[in-house]
Amino acid sequence: MKTAIRTADAPEAIGTYSQAIRAGDTVYLSGQIGFDPSTMQMVEGIEAQIQRVFRNLAALADAAGLDLGCAVRMTVYLTDLAHFARVNEVMAQYVKEPYPARAAVGVASLPRGALVEIDAILYAG
Repeated sequence: MKTAIRTADAPEAIGTYSQAIRAGDTVYLSGQIGFDPSTMQMVEGIEAQIQRVFRNLAALADAAGLDLGCAVRMTVYLTDLAHFARVNEVMAQYVKEPYPARAAVGVASLPRGALVEIDAILYAG
C-alpha cells in the first residue's frame, strides 16, 4: 500500500505527482527545485536555490516523521556541473556519514528555469 505525504512547508506539486509517497518502510521524495513554498516562486541564484532545495527536502522528510539522515539515495540534477561542489557543501549540513548513495546528472534544463533539482529515497526501518 502507498500513502501520499503532504506538507505546506514544501512547494505543492505542480503536476500529476505527490510531494512524497510512503510505501512500507520507504519514503520517496519527489524532485525539489528552488521554489519557496510560501510564494511558489523560484528563489534567485544558485546558492539560494541549493539551500531552498535542501530545506524543501528536509520539510518533506519531517512530514514523513523522518529526517534527511534517513536518505539512502539522492539524485542531483544540475544545469551547470560547476555548481556540484557547492551542492556537496550544503548537503553535508543535512546528512552525515554514512552518506546516501547518489548520482549527479548534468541536464540542459529543469522545470520553471530551475538551476538544480534533487530527489531522494528515505528508509524508515
